[in-house]
This record gives sequence, structure tokens and C-alpha cells, in this order.
Amino acid sequence: MTRRERRDQARSKRKQMESEAAAGAVRRRRLSLLGATTAAVLMAVVVIALATGGSGSKSPPRVGSSAARTIETEVDALLTGIPQRANVLGSRSAPVTIEYFGDLECSACQAFTLDSLPTLISRWVRTGKVRVEYRSLETATRDPEVFKLQQVAALAAGAQNRMWNFIETFYHEQGAEGSGYVNDAFLQGIARQIPGLNLSTWTDDRSNAAYSREVVEGSSVANSNGLTATPSFLLGRSSGALKKFEDASITEPGEFSAAIEDTLAR
Repeated sequence: MTRRERRDQARSKRKQMESEAAAGAVRRRRLSLLGATTAAVLMAVVVIALATGGSGSKSPPRVGSSAARTIETEVDALLTGIPQRANVLGSRSAPVTIEYFGDLECSACQAFTLDSLPTLISRWVRTGKVRVEYRSLETATRDPEVFKLQQVAALAAGAQNRMWNFIETFYHEQGAEGSGYVNDAFLQGIARQIPGLNLSTWTDDRSNAAYSREVVEGSSVANSNGLTATPSFLLGRSSGALKKFEDASITEPGEFSAAIEDTLAR
């Protein structure tokens, strides 16, 4: 298949995965950001957004705002105390590895990251049994240069062991697909919400060519393993070859946990 045909196939498969996630999952996450006391108000906002097509751009909450603090608290509670190194979340000696191939603008990746991944992190990563490695695979982002820009920004945060904070914050604040909301101002807004991230160092690290090569490498690894959609996964013993893990619900972590248990047993 040509590169264009692979891209078209990937988009088609990703759309099927997005339909599985359903709009309700996104609405539930948005409701949780503002709390139960403002649920009715937020639902009205969601209805308006859906009615107008949700095509507008989206900016991160202002640093220090209530919405930003809520996201920061949630991400901090999920990740604090778990080792991070570059794109890896979890113990260096974890017996099981999951490679998670994602596109930061992919709404199906958002559904997985916000609905299933927290349970996997709490049950398996925090206990030292699993480590998760995030790799880049372009599927939802329409402009290859924008894709590189956003993925490199995440990798640059990884130079300060904050890549997973960047990823989680981005997915919490993800805009409408195809709306062109990702620009340098948006990425800087995400970075400013990450506690402990040195913004000057992060800005300098974004020009490191090694990170651009790492983005390309992610696609290469995906292609060599037959992965064409996001989110996609490789799973296995950390000491051996990882295998393609398919047919798991992106919004329910049960099948992931079963695969991890099976891998640990073997």
C-alpha cells in the first residue's frame, strides 16, 4: 500500500474506534472537570457546542484559573510518585511493557487516556508491574508539521521528566479535531500548567533534532508492527519482544488488565 492509502486506512479505522468511545465519554470527562455542582451548566455548554458543530479553536484554561487548577490537581494525583524518564512512565524494572502509539489530536486517544488509562496506571503502573511508553503515530492531525510541532513539545517536556504531565494535560484540553487549534500559543499554555517545568529549558529543547527523529521513529516502529490507527498498542514482557494488542475497548480497562495478568502469569 502507498503511504496515502495507509493514511486513509488508518483514518477509517480510527473513526470506527471513535464511534465506540461515543460522545457520552467526552461529556462525562468535561463534567468532572468542573465538578458535580456545575454539571447542569456544563451540559448546556456541551449542547450548544454540539449544535454549532464544535468547530471553533480552543485555548488552554488561563494558568491559575479554576479550570486549570482542577486539571492540574487531577493530573498531579494520577502521576505523582511514579517514575518518569523521557517517554516512559513507570518503574525501570517493571516486568510488563505497553507501548502506546498516539496522536495528541486524536479523540479516540483522548477517550482511552481519560477513561481507561487512569485505572491501568493506578493498578499496574503505580505498583511497579507495568511501564507505559508513549510513541507518536500521525493519524488525526491533518498537517504533518503541526503533528511534529505538538509531539516534539511533549518529548521536550520529557527531557525534564514531565512528558506524561504534558500528554495528560493536552488530552484533557484537546480541541475539536480538524479545527486548527494547535499552535505555539496553545502548546505554551499547556506547558505553563505543568508544575516544575522550566519553560526556558523546554523552549530550547524543542529545537533538539533528536526529538524530531524520535517522532519519525514512532511511525516506523508502528508500520513495522502493522499498526495503522491510534490508539494502538504493543504489549509483552519487558525482557522480550512486544506483540500487537488488538480488540480491546478503549474506554474499558478490563481487557488490558486481563492481558497484563496473562503476560505476568507466563
